Amino acid sequence: MQVNETLNEGLKRGYHITVTADELAAKVDQKIAEAQPDVEMKGFRKGKVPLALLKKQFGPRLTGEAMQESVDAAMSKHFEETGDRPAMQPDVQMTNKNWSEGDDVEVDLTYEKLPEIPDFDGSSLTLEKLVVKPDEAAVDDALEKLAESAQNFETKDGAAEDGDQVVIDFVGSIEGENFEGGAAEDYPLTLGSGSFIPGFEEQLKGVKAGDEKDVTVDFPAEYQAPHLAGKQAVFACKVKEVKAPAAAEVNDELAKQFGAEDLEALKTQIRERLVAEYDQASRAVMKRQLLDRLDEKVSFDLPPSLVDAEAKQIAHQLWHEANPDVQGHDHDNIEPDAEQTKLAERRVRLGLLLAEIGRKNEVQVTDAEMTQAVMNQARQYPGQERQFFEFVQQNPQARQQIQAPLFEDKVVDLVFGQAQVTEKEISKEELQEAVEKLEEDEAV
Repeated sequence: MQVNETLNEGLKRGYHITVTADELAAKVDQKIAEAQPDVEMKGFRKGKVPLALLKKQFGPRLTGEAMQESVDAAMSKHFEETGDRPAMQPDVQMTNKNWSEGDDVEVDLTYEKLPEIPDFDGSSLTLEKLVVKPDEAAVDDALEKLAESAQNFETKDGAAEDGDQVVIDFVGSIEGENFEGGAAEDYPLTLGSGSFIPGFEEQLKGVKAGDEKDVTVDFPAEYQAPHLAGKQAVFACKVKEVKAPAAAEVNDELAKQFGAEDLEALKTQIRERLVAEYDQASRAVMKRQLLDRLDEKVSFDLPPSLVDAEAKQIAHQLWHEANPDVQGHDHDNIEPDAEQTKLAERRVRLGLLLAEIGRKNEVQVTDAEMTQAVMNQARQYPGQERQFFEFVQQNPQARQQIQAPLFEDKVVDLVFGQAQVTEKEISKEELQEAVEKLEEDEAV
């Protein structure tokens, strides 16, 4: 077997692989000899079928297998000896496509190798961690929001307004005929909630306790009940009570509604939650600092194929964001501009650098971490969690999409631990400004 270099330009590599006819024939003979003991054929005892007959019957198939195995073995040996790691799937082309038995197998192998990434010393980095301590005003604000979410409704005099609750009896009819499921008694309806058919709640604004009113609405054409879809209905409503919203009092009873023993325990939970929220936001800002520092400090050649693929993905995504009405991909080819290509270069450079840091430090995503991440995503599909788990298990690309950010975060935490980090105490408003600026920069 011969391997000759045909291309060495930047990160691009090309090789011509020759598997001689004698090597191929020997491999086919070996396969036939290995299979002979287990072959049964009419007129021969098991394991006694002549090799010549086996070669005549199974030779073509075994020759194809021998070709593939020989080329794969040559590639594996090449990558092992050179240490090259292809940036993307290598391109393998058989050059003598009119091959016939007795000919050598000629194959061209081309790929872009991953670059040599310089060693990186995380201790050379200086980073600033923004620290926000939750004050009593923030705790009180969170308590007020909890009280609003646990609001009660109290009877009021006067007309119903948006946000009020009306307690009604109603009976629905279409063309004078009552329909199934169109009636209820003592139904508490919050005006403005959008929980009823469009137009229903608006017509009850201004009613008072004791009023009777017919509400006329049109069922949407795509309504879930086919016998009602697209039809006009009249609901005879009797208003039994009008209630105004009243926030729950901030006391021990409110705390118990949210699973705390008393108000002080609830405040402690809120402080812990706020600390976690501030830390998460602070981490996002510091991660951006880290990536910016790495982008400034580390430079190496980038595989053009990776940059091109990333740039096209960015351009494609931004185009769809600008054209939300286009759902499919049957549109003209979208070519990335210079700014998108520059962003792609940054992403590829940082992705390769973080991957290399993780590889050298043996960073791994554990099965437990992966399972927890899949469970978290599965919650987005209520009732279909099992199907989501099965999809991820059977789809390597889906697993990679979940695993990649976990791996990146572990590498980032590793570098955080190596860097010189100073803390800066700021207000929550200043942290919010930093997060908003971060989101603006990422949107560019």
